Amino acid sequence: MNKDTDRSFDGIAAKFQRNIYQSSKGEIRQQVLLRDLASLAMLQAPCQILDVGAGQGQLSLALANMGHSVHLTDISAEMLAMAAETAAAQGLAVSGPAAQLQFSKLSLAELSRDSQQQYPLVLCHAMLEWLAQPDAALNQLSQLVAPGGVLSLMYYNKDAKRLSNILYGNFDYVAADFKVKKKVSLSPQNPLEPLLVEQWYQQAGFSVISKTGVRCFHDYLQNRSMQQSHFSQLLELELKYNRQEPYASLGRYTHLLLTRL
Repeated sequence: MNKDTDRSFDGIAAKFQRNIYQSSKGEIRQQVLLRDLASLAMLQAPCQILDVGAGQGQLSLALANMGHSVHLTDISAEMLAMAAETAAAQGLAVSGPAAQLQFSKLSLAELSRDSQQQYPLVLCHAMLEWLAQPDAALNQLSQLVAPGGVLSLMYYNKDAKRLSNILYGNFDYVAADFKVKKKVSLSPQNPLEPLLVEQWYQQAGFSVISKTGVRCFHDYLQNRSMQQSHFSQLLELELKYNRQEPYASLGRYTHLLLTRL
């Protein structure tokens, strides 16, 4: 991966926080990921966790509040600074021998090349679709996961993007394979084909524990105001059905728990 072409959110971190993390999109994502991770036996006791592309660290801070130790990495210094500020406000230890959190401005390529540590649990959420070479990422991630450990991988699902845009009537956009001259700053422009991601993680030595759709219904609502006005009902339905097919394959994002063989 080339750090000059992988996407950094320096300069728009506050916009990202407001439009993504503090929205119904972000809350569904957080609740789904926490539910899925709760199934892992390793998290029943304090665990060492690496969060690659951690952004503002909402999930990592939630895990730290549960007693786990988390190393947050990102190529955006601005994102990491916001994560550290929130951690301090929550009373989490960020320095000293009892520190629960560590922050490093590092790319995945740098981590896989230089890290001397492997982790029982590695998180990589909503990052692959921003990389210049996402196909290389699974091999790099495998070097950071301890044998028998788990990779929590969430990626932007191209099949779901295609379906939603057909339903919205964006036929030219779909026919152009989502290539547009004007890029939307907070919307990933490189959605990933699930079959390709499957090939990548299998070649990297991972097998699937579970698959979940993230925002299986939220993004398809014709009345967008219902995303907020009926949020509790919507979240309940997402959690009830998003590990069942066909819904698991229709989420705007796909969350995979993978074990390293």
